[in-house]
Amino acid sequence: MTSAIESSSESGPIVDIGVLGRYTYLATELVWGAVAVALLRRAGALRRAAVTILALYPIAYVWDRYTLAVGVFDIKLRTGVELAGIPLEEHLFMAVVPGLVIGMHETIFGAGASGGADDGDRDCNDSARDRHGSAVSPRR
Repeated sequence: MTSAIESSSESGPIVDIGVLGRYTYLATELVWGAVAVALLRRAGALRRAAVTILALYPIAYVWDRYTLAVGVFDIKLRTGVELAGIPLEEHLFMAVVPGLVIGMHETIFGAGASGGADDGDRDCNDSARDRHGSAVSPRR
């Protein structure tokens, strides 16, 4: 008995974006990156997301460089352009994925979303003041 994944892979992908050849991975990162930016702008979280992405980037870079070096991934549909030892598209991936996660989270749970924050949630400024010893009461 074949699984749905196996049977669908035999007939090919639903939408064959491989026609973009070596630009396939780049194109997908640009499309999903645009979605991430749109979500972050809508939620008013572009700046906070950029800070988070920059903080995560060194960890993602080391992780990515290692997994590529040991052969975990073999990326065929890419431009061939490498920066700092990894494909250009991987650098974009390391920004797009957390950008999408943060954008979706902020769209669902951000200050402007219906349902609002839990009583125990605090914004970044409250958390910073807490670390310095000032008492901060939860938002109401």
